[in-house]
Amino acid sequence: MLAADPKAAEDRIRALCLALPGTGERISHGIPAFDVAGKMFAYFRHDHHGDGMTVVCVKTSGRDEQEMLWEADPDTYSRPAYLWPGGWVAVSLAPADWPLVEARLRSSWKLAAPKRLSLP
Repeated sequence: MLAADPKAAEDRIRALCLALPGTGERISHGIPAFDVAGKMFAYFRHDHHGDGMTVVCVKTSGRDEQEMLWEADPDTYSRPAYLWPGGWVAVSLAPADWPLVEARLRSSWKLAAPKRLSLP
């Protein structure tokens, strides 16, 4: 499902990501991408290749976690094109459960961040 206000969703994802230590933003394959120490931890997608969804893609600990999320809440979690084989899930932003989104972003950041960085 598409977000009613994709620009607001993108801005909120950007603010949440850039609040995390050592995070940078760049455009990757035409979409906003967020990294920590050069390792990607989040991508914002709106109607990616006409898929009709507004999502943030985040890293997981692996296939078991992916499967659990997809089965437990298929309205929230989906398989992001090109990324899911590498352990990523897409989290729906239409409508967004912002506490859940923030928690998933923090978890993804932790998976990508070097040990010298930590969250408050």
